Amino acid sequence: MELPADWTLTRPADADVAALTALVRASDVAALGYPDSGEDDVVEALAGTHTTPARDHWLVRDPAGAVLGWAYLDSRQGGARETAEVFVLPGRGEPAIGPLLDLLLRRAGERAAAAGRPATTLRAWAIPTEAAYLAGLREAGFAEVKRYARMRGPLDPLPAVSAPGVAVRPVREGDEADLREFQAVLDEAFRDTEDYEPESYGDWRRRIAALPRIDWDEWLVAECGGAVAGVLQSAPPGADAEGWVRNLAVRGPYRGRGVAKALLAAAFAVYAAKGRTHVGLGVDLTNPTEPYRLYRAVGMSPAYEAVAMQREVST
Repeated sequence: MELPADWTLTRPADADVAALTALVRASDVAALGYPDSGEDDVVEALAGTHTTPARDHWLVRDPAGAVLGWAYLDSRQGGARETAEVFVLPGRGEPAIGPLLDLLLRRAGERAAAAGRPATTLRAWAIPTEAAYLAGLREAGFAEVKRYARMRGPLDPLPAVSAPGVAVRPVREGDEADLREFQAVLDEAFRDTEDYEPESYGDWRRRIAALPRIDWDEWLVAECGGAVAGVLQSAPPGADAEGWVRNLAVRGPYRGRGVAKALLAAAFAVYAAKGRTHVGLGVDLTNPTEPYRLYRAVGMSPAYEAVAMQREVST
């Protein structure tokens, strides 16, 4: 597929952050009725915090230079799975969907070949209301493999949680031993999930260092008898300044003892103290630990679902 004759492909630059933020927020509004992303999300994507080379970002512009579309590949550690992201300006950018997906498919194959792999798994995300994008994905050979729920809940009232023997504290910023233990809990806890991609501490630390912002008081550690039992990693507030739980992990021997609820309650209290009124997170509906029920128990409910579409790309 080709772009309309007077549209062009360019590479993004720092000066494009505002235009890309407006593009993503317009896409959110069209799909959800409200903006669900912010400038930090765009900056993080452009920074390549999942080791995405900057050259694998593309913009589509009209003859006046306005941004009508944005596409990029994201691969943690350059692994065997790639994430394809495509955003187009609602009402104008839809003709770019097919050409951008073709471009990402071709580039994913090139990246796999360069890494010596015979194939790569390419995954894309869509909201069920994004009919044009879903149609483009299916036409490009993608099929649905799972769904995630985007959960949201109020921070007033705060959940009442009783977890005897569980103490929660912030991670110790700059303490490499504490950060190493934090990453180790994430690594251990997510190994029983289908989409887990192992990551060394060094790779994780470099990725974290590249984040545009970290509120360390929102990265929490739960201890039981002095041993680290679980962790909670927050992300900066999004478009509507809600608290955001990026990762919640509890080691196997400590599950069922209230550790996850204690971490959530502590995080919610920190968010509320900063004036935030809601908290959000995403949850894999196929996760074997069934966190969906946990989030329901602390007052959260699904705001919408996201569809994971996937296909294999041969080199």
